[in-house]
Parts: sequence; C-alpha cells; structure tokens
Amino acid sequence: MAVVTRPIVLLTGFPGFLGSALLERLLARGDGPVACLVQPAYRDVARRRARRIERRLGVDADDRQIHLYEGDITRPDLGLGTNQAALEDVTACYHLAAVYDLGVERSLAEAVNVRGTEHVLAVADSLDVDRFHYVSTCYVSGRYDGVFTESHLREDQSFNNHYEATKYRAEVAVQDRIADGFPATVYRPAIVVGDSRTGETDKFDGPYNLLRLLFAQPRWLSATFTLSGSSGAELNVVPRDFVVDAIAALSDRTDTVGETYQLCDPSPLSVPQFVDALADATEHRTIRLPTTRRIATTALRALERASFDIEPETVAYLDHPTRYACPKTTRTLAEEGLEAPAFRSYVDQIVAYARDSLTTDGTQVN
Repeated sequence: MAVVTRPIVLLTGFPGFLGSALLERLLARGDGPVACLVQPAYRDVARRRARRIERRLGVDADDRQIHLYEGDITRPDLGLGTNQAALEDVTACYHLAAVYDLGVERSLAEAVNVRGTEHVLAVADSLDVDRFHYVSTCYVSGRYDGVFTESHLREDQSFNNHYEATKYRAEVAVQDRIADGFPATVYRPAIVVGDSRTGETDKFDGPYNLLRLLFAQPRWLSATFTLSGSSGAELNVVPRDFVVDAIAALSDRTDTVGETYQLCDPSPLSVPQFVDALADATEHRTIRLPTTRRIATTALRALERASFDIEPETVAYLDHPTRYACPKTTRTLAEEGLEAPAFRSYVDQIVAYARDSLTTDGTQVN
C-alpha cells in the first residue's frame, strides 16, 4: 500500500538543468518529500526524470518522494488552485524557475522573472515557510564598471538585456522581503556550464556559443572575435556540480539566513585566456579577428538567420566590464570543504561532452 506523505519542500525550476540536480541532492540528504511545480508542457519530461531520480536513490515505488504539481508561476496562485492545500506542511521553498534566454522579450521576462518571483514569494509567505532560497545570478550587476561583490545590488547600472534587468528586479523584490525579516537566502551563480567531472549538461548556451563557432570551422585554422575591451574582460564560469554543492551546503546552515552568496570563480580567466583554453581543448588553431560589438553581433545574427544555432547576445559578454568577487562566499564554503574549480581543470570534459552533443551547424543532437 502506498505511503502518502505530504511534501515539506516546494521547488520551482524542475525538470530544469539546475533544478533536477538540486532536487536529487535534497532528497539524498533526507529533505523530502518535495513538491515540484511543473509547467504542463514539461509534465511528461518531469515525470520520467522524477522516476529516474527516485530509482537512483533507491526510493520504493510505494513511497514517492517527488510530488509533481502542474502550475505556472506567472499566475498569482502559481496555478495550483485547490492543490495548494496539499502544501500546508511545506517549511522550505527553493525558487529556481526563470527565463534564462539572453534574447528573451521584455514582456515574457517581466512575467516570469519579476512577477513570477513575486508570486512565489507570496505563496511562500502564506505557507509561513521557515526558509526561502532564491537562485539569482551574478549578472544582476548589469554592466557595472568595477568589482561587484555580494554586498552590491542597487548601483544604478545599465543592463545587457531583458534577462539581466528582470533578474535584477526579481532579486530586489527578494532583498526587500529580507529587509522586512523574511527568512531568505540569495544565491548568485556566475555563468553555469556542465558538470566538472563528466561535462554533462542540457543547456548549450553562453560560452557554448564559442564552442559552436569552433566546431563549425576546420581545426587547422578557426577564427574568433575579439573586441577592444576583451583583453580586460573576464568570463566567469562555474560548473553545475559546484553550484549544486554550494547551494546544498549553504541552505543547510542556519547562519546563512538573510545573506547573499555569489557562486563564482574568484580567479576567472580573461576572455582571451578563456578562448585559448577552449581552442587548446578542441585542438583548434585560432586567429582573433579584431572587430566592434556591432559588427560581431551583426555577423552572428546572419549566422542565426542561416539556421546556425547561436546567440548573438553572447557578444556583449566579450567586453563585459564587471569583475566578480566573492570573499564572504569563499570563506563560508571553505568551512564546508568547497571551492570553485579552475576552468582549465575541467575544460576537457566540457568540450568532450559538447563535441558528442552538438552537430557542426551548432544544433543539439537529440
């Protein structure tokens, strides 16, 4: 006979890239059952992934630890309706759901990233949760000219795109709640890539656009872009397993309530060094073509129109002026035996997985 146990954790962002890995970690340490808010379009994927996670953890089929609820964070009640009553025992909420597309239209970004976060906050407040965990991004910094730490947020910065601008406004909403005594913790990952041990990922965006360009060209000579500000710009990248390890460790501590943690590489590569690391791992001989941001973006838009799967918005990060520092995060994670690995230590795994997963025109292999 099935054991019916009400969820004690609410998670948004499943079956997404980070949400799936974090869900498995939470269950492995005994923080379940977990209620996952799932968009109807991803119901079947979520069901299959949930069952795989439970099988890996040895969960008995009659003792489900993952409860899937169809919903939508753009609706005030999260689209739960009468199902919200099933969440009355929830004491912790992890909010990861967001639109991460750099080219997202403003209206969609506003609906999901801003109003969606406000709706999740309201539901968590109505449930009187003990802890609220919000996954933001380092790029709430926008194009801040200088060193951006955990204590920075409202800096009158400009933004590269609607993704950054709306994630900024969403974090402002969370930080305002924290100022009023709401028990929340904010996590700001840098650019998240695949697993540092296996390279595994299901999100081939951001830096993977540079790999797409390299894979589409001959190894004996491949061209990459360089902007006038690239030499002084950093590309701050962290692997998924580090981000999940860090959130799991920090969320399990009581002294992290009310704090903000930047999950970034404290010693990142410059953009030219990052491109060189990819070139070395792919065994491509490369030349850098000096150009302007406008010309590079126009060229990538032309490739995009020619059905090459690439994000022209990536160009803005080749001369990104912000440098990220995480002194508080580094100190706290050191107590947990954690630190961000150097990109060169796992670039081979990232490249190998991408090579097996992407076609020469940049599209993902099904």
